[in-house]
Amino acid sequence: MGQKVHPTGFRLGIAEEWRSRWYASKKDFGKLLVEDQKIRQFIKKKYQFAGIPKIEIERTRDQVVLLLHTSRPGILIGRKGQEVDKLKAELEDLTGRRMELKIKEINAPMRNAKLVADDIAQQLLKRGSFRRAMKRSLDQVMEAGVYGVKIQISGRLGGAEMSRTEKATRGSVPLSTLRRRIDYGLTEALTPQGIIGIKVWIDLGDITEEDNTDGTNAKTGQASKKPKKTHKR
Repeated sequence: MGQKVHPTGFRLGIAEEWRSRWYASKKDFGKLLVEDQKIRQFIKKKYQFAGIPKIEIERTRDQVVLLLHTSRPGILIGRKGQEVDKLKAELEDLTGRRMELKIKEINAPMRNAKLVADDIAQQLLKRGSFRRAMKRSLDQVMEAGVYGVKIQISGRLGGAEMSRTEKATRGSVPLSTLRRRIDYGLTEALTPQGIIGIKVWIDLGDITEEDNTDGTNAKTGQASKKPKKTHKR
């Protein structure tokens, strides 16, 4: 009997931060929670090719602050910031609240599970082989300097009549160790044969290591590398 726990929710408050950070009364909480979901769905649908794996929302009394993590900030910003102003106006019309947008670039996209899953989905939509896509992604993620990666693809793989699940792993991905920062991403590829689900787990190391959530070193801003093992003779 398999009992699965969501890797992000399991580590909230320990190795992961809350995606929505605000306080509301019992009467307003549900309404604001639905509003957060509408904002996320609107941005992801409008900018699905901008590489936005995470949207953080903070609220004050009179405005909403959005922090958009993206691997392609140029698409979001636009020429002379026109795209940002347009998105801000559309979100204000959607919610009726004053918006403030902040954009944070992801320097190491292959260390982000959601972006890796999106990349595999794009390859499957182009009728690429799922085995080749998995192997290529595994190699690229391990080259980015992580401790381990696991990829799971489910659906009518290769146009087969019956759906099945394929898994591939490199390195170690300890899902039950709370001090490990396990990045998790889920994407669905809408192929002509049906929906194919792609799940990715990436082990970014212990929470004691001075890394940001986007996989970059907090001091230098560069992509962190896995320390080399030394062998004693």
